[in-house]
Amino acid sequence: MTGQGLSIFGLPEPAFRFGTFVAVLLAMMVFEALWPRRARRHARLRRWATNLGVLGSSYLAVALVTLVVPVTAVLAAIWAQNAGWGLFNVLDWPVWLEGVLAFLVLDFVIWGQHLIMHKVPFLWRAHRVHHADHDLDASTAVRFHPLEILLSIGVKALAVIVLGAPALVVVLFEAFVNAAALFNHANLNLPPWLDRWLRPVVVTPDMHLVHHSAKRAETNSNYGFALSIWDRLFRTYVREAEGGRDGMTVGLAQWQDDRPTRLGFSLLLPFVGTKRD
Repeated sequence: MTGQGLSIFGLPEPAFRFGTFVAVLLAMMVFEALWPRRARRHARLRRWATNLGVLGSSYLAVALVTLVVPVTAVLAAIWAQNAGWGLFNVLDWPVWLEGVLAFLVLDFVIWGQHLIMHKVPFLWRAHRVHHADHDLDASTAVRFHPLEILLSIGVKALAVIVLGAPALVVVLFEAFVNAAALFNHANLNLPPWLDRWLRPVVVTPDMHLVHHSAKRAETNSNYGFALSIWDRLFRTYVREAEGGRDGMTVGLAQWQDDRPTRLGFSLLLPFVGTKRD
């Protein structure tokens, strides 16, 4: 089972995904510099070094695990297609319809996983590494503990197998979700008219900023990573933080010092303390 032969717009699948990620990351960095939304609490270099360090740790963990169990969402899609597993490998529906449905279902699965990460205490311990960041920007989008990344890969792979989602759709979905996460975590001051126009469909930076509030009731809202429709449908949508976009506190209430800017602390955070807030 290998995805090396899969080509997207003439590029090998890994090159397409990596190139898309880097291009959007660089774009968000430029936009943040030109149109910042909030003043930074910490130096960019220190935070980015830590957040990219967390990303590197997650990448290493995935590389080591896949040497033993070679399972990713894309590989799962290829395996399901070859084995004839999954809903879309049984039904003879139009390709475009399968693609749209697979995209929507996978986005809902990611939304549901995110909600569960907040509700189940031992899962929250891993996810709170992401929420500990005080300055929300594009680098926060890659600040996920290796434990959470491995869990997410397993959840997506299972969903892909059940659906029988086409490999091409899975690649495009993951590229879109990664780009959307970089966008909605960006410290970007969108014009109000553009935010109003985008928000009914996709998660905007101001919408996701509420989710990173230090107040638990606000943290437990706006779970969407790409599409905003699920929060509206399941009534977890909050339009704005109680303190407003400029007056709210970002991060975790019990860790408002500089410890979340340290790589060692961030990697050990799932194993520190027992408090839920």
